[in-house]
Amino acid sequence: MSQYAYVIGVDYGSDSVRSVILNAGNGEEVAAAVFEYPRWKKGLYCNPAANQFRQHPLDYVEGLVHTVKECLEKAGPEVARNVKGISVDTTGSTPVAVDATGTPLALSAEFAENPNAMFVLWKDHTSIKEADEINRHAAKFDTNYLQYVGGIYSSEWFWAKLLHVFREDEKVRNATASWVEHCDWLPFLLTGGKDVKDIKRGVCSAGHKGIWSEAFGGFPPNDFFASLDPLLEGFTSKLPADTYTADLAAGNLSEKWAEKLGLSTDVIVGIGAFDAHMGAVGGQIEPYYLSKVMGTSTCDMLVVPVEEFGDKLVRGICGQVHGSVIPGMIGLEAGQSAFGDIYAWFKHLISWPLQFLDDADLQKTIGSKIIKELSEAAAKLPLHEEDELAVDWLNGRRTPDASQLMKGAIMGLNLGSDAPAIFKALVEASCFGARAIVDRFISEGVPVKGLIGVGGVAKKSPYIMQVMADVMNMPIKIHKSEQTCAAGAAMFAATVAGLYPSVNDAMKAMGQGFDAEYHPIPENVAYYAKRMKQYEAFGKFIEESI
Repeated sequence: MSQYAYVIGVDYGSDSVRSVILNAGNGEEVAAAVFEYPRWKKGLYCNPAANQFRQHPLDYVEGLVHTVKECLEKAGPEVARNVKGISVDTTGSTPVAVDATGTPLALSAEFAENPNAMFVLWKDHTSIKEADEINRHAAKFDTNYLQYVGGIYSSEWFWAKLLHVFREDEKVRNATASWVEHCDWLPFLLTGGKDVKDIKRGVCSAGHKGIWSEAFGGFPPNDFFASLDPLLEGFTSKLPADTYTADLAAGNLSEKWAEKLGLSTDVIVGIGAFDAHMGAVGGQIEPYYLSKVMGTSTCDMLVVPVEEFGDKLVRGICGQVHGSVIPGMIGLEAGQSAFGDIYAWFKHLISWPLQFLDDADLQKTIGSKIIKELSEAAAKLPLHEEDELAVDWLNGRRTPDASQLMKGAIMGLNLGSDAPAIFKALVEASCFGARAIVDRFISEGVPVKGLIGVGGVAKKSPYIMQVMADVMNMPIKIHKSEQTCAAGAAMFAATVAGLYPSVNDAMKAMGQGFDAEYHPIPENVAYYAKRMKQYEAFGKFIEESI
């Protein structure tokens, strides 16, 4: 591998986009840049009370230009001349309505301020009703079309979001030529696509969120959707029939985008995928090791060789798809709808009085210390079975057994319950939710040998990771990379550009290894085993009360 070959990975998160340039020979980071979405930061087009979270495509486009150009400026012209490939990952399911040219409707004057014409972020739960209808409708068919997505369809996913937007907005519905995932649209944009029919759909997004499967010959038949709602009549014909793994090329960088970014049209653009899937590769995933990408939510990835997986169907997860993480393996996805968001919610809650301070710098200084101080105080608290107990479904439940109707709760409060005690309960709840996922894999015949932690929470929160190890009763090793998802995208870019024969080869050569490992504390394990049963009983009570 030439030391003068470089690749770019672009990672679109919920709040910002991050780009990195890596040396393709050894994976060392040459430059990195982050761009916070300005419209999203202002809360535009969102209504949290109604579970509406929309993002304007301009936030994405501006972020792409800003971060890639900043990286190239930091790296210098010699690096820019030797960039060989670029790949992109995004949150998902985060789809958008596009016109016949493949352009998101919100980029037109008519729809520029219409939230229904914008990207529907993964955590937008406005389509709970539609997801419930899909689940009840699927039970009417002899073929179980939901068998490869865990048996339960979620409001966080492609078809539920589409149906909700179509029912709510006739103008958007009439202008829609297709419905496209964020991770599929960006490679189309970068390669200069002009016809919506030329969009190359990744197997990752199609299989995990779009009910696409080789077993069905693609999507379920038209009758499945048309009998669900006539608004979906013939819509599958507007979607690409074929899917591609992320180690394949979407095309070359277009002249327009090469000029915008300061790169060559020789740069190869890879097929897109979801952030946690590429993040699992960036975090050097191994078969049967659960890769936990921990940010605002969690996305848990596990890979199993095809020949070892057999004909298993794992209930209540977010899908099992051939090649969605690593080509040649079954990729299994699970996760929690809120993880870091839980801690952010509590921080926001107890920070309310800070608004009355006249000193903005002081507000910021105090706010930046809250989670750190809470963690340190919570870690010192003794462990008692009568402690405050929480359930982590503040943004619904993703897995096991998706239900966005579920609510978070805290019990055992008394006049002595202070902020560290409640924070402790929330941390424990988020770890119990993670344990429920592992337990489901194991009960379904898929062993979990260990945990790999990646993402901001994994890197920054020793207290939370120690509780995770104790609750799971297994070690968790933390990946060294600060930008694991972007690094994973860069590994795919290196493969797409022909610098490595496979993703596994790129991962081995470019992986940065691990810089921390947390082991269970035996006395804590016994405590958390009892608390896990309390969590399960509390969760059952909430579920039966909804």
